[in-house]
Amino acid sequence: MTTSLLVAREYIRNFYVKHEEYAVPLLKFVLALISLLAVNAKLGYMSQIDGAAAVLITALVCSFMPRGFTLLAAAAFVTLHLYEVSLECAGVALVVFLLLFLLYLRFTPKGAVLVLITPLLFAVKIPYAAPILAGLLGNPLSAVAVVCGVIVYYLISYMSMNASLLSATAVESMVTRIREILDGVFGNREMLIIAAAFVVTTILVYLVRRLSVDYSWTIAIISGALLDIVVILVGDLIYNADFSILGVLLGSVGAVCVSSVVQFFRFNLDYSRTEKVQFEDDEYYYYVKAVPKLAVTTPEKKVKKITTQRSNRRVRHTNTRDAAYRQRD
Repeated sequence: MTTSLLVAREYIRNFYVKHEEYAVPLLKFVLALISLLAVNAKLGYMSQIDGAAAVLITALVCSFMPRGFTLLAAAAFVTLHLYEVSLECAGVALVVFLLLFLLYLRFTPKGAVLVLITPLLFAVKIPYAAPILAGLLGNPLSAVAVVCGVIVYYLISYMSMNASLLSATAVESMVTRIREILDGVFGNREMLIIAAAFVVTTILVYLVRRLSVDYSWTIAIISGALLDIVVILVGDLIYNADFSILGVLLGSVGAVCVSSVVQFFRFNLDYSRTEKVQFEDDEYYYYVKAVPKLAVTTPEKKVKKITTQRSNRRVRHTNTRDAAYRQRD
């Protein structure tokens, strides 16, 4: 079973390397398509961009643009949808996105994928995979991108659940309504607890997976999931945020499974063949630990040419006839 999985992994990796110039735009297109469809499914107030044509055209444009452009397109879709709800909602969303982009461009310019994936992981009920993946594939500053994704998700969720109230024509002033929106989004204790948990989880996973110990990535995944659970449950007890314990546990198990799949493709080592080497030069003495990657050679396809009996008889008949002609000559 393990050998079959390794062979399948090698086929996928070889296919990606061979067709990278086509695979990268395709992956960008898929990510943009899923993100925009998720935004339309959650909001969908502006009919002009809620159709399939607008989503497909925008996703196609995103496939040929840098990764950050997909994030801009998703933010534009959210802002336009909220403009149909009220001007205050669109204004708050625009200001929040601008602030997030400043943080994103300043600290994690390559973290656009994390900002997009984090709300999608919330939608499929395994958001706790986001900080683990950030720690495995990024650095401690990747926590900024994860927190930006958390804020985006809770912003969209709040606007979606309160759209009818936010669109009502009340006598209250614009400033009062904006203050209510900000309090509803940034005063959410659940969001603050999850953001804090994701930050410490990302940092812990990064530090553990950098250790020179066997199975460091596996230890990092499990310890990150456990720390995430502990921080969320402690925050729930202190601030009474009303988390679902069963949901947190099941989501953490799903996060471990997703992270293990990423580990299988990215960092799968054969610790049974670990080698330790010591050598020195004029200034230093070196201790080197070498762990080979676990890989297999993909089997080559052999094409065997099969000649039928009829073809053999035809060939023999032709050879006999040619020999008779030569004797006659």
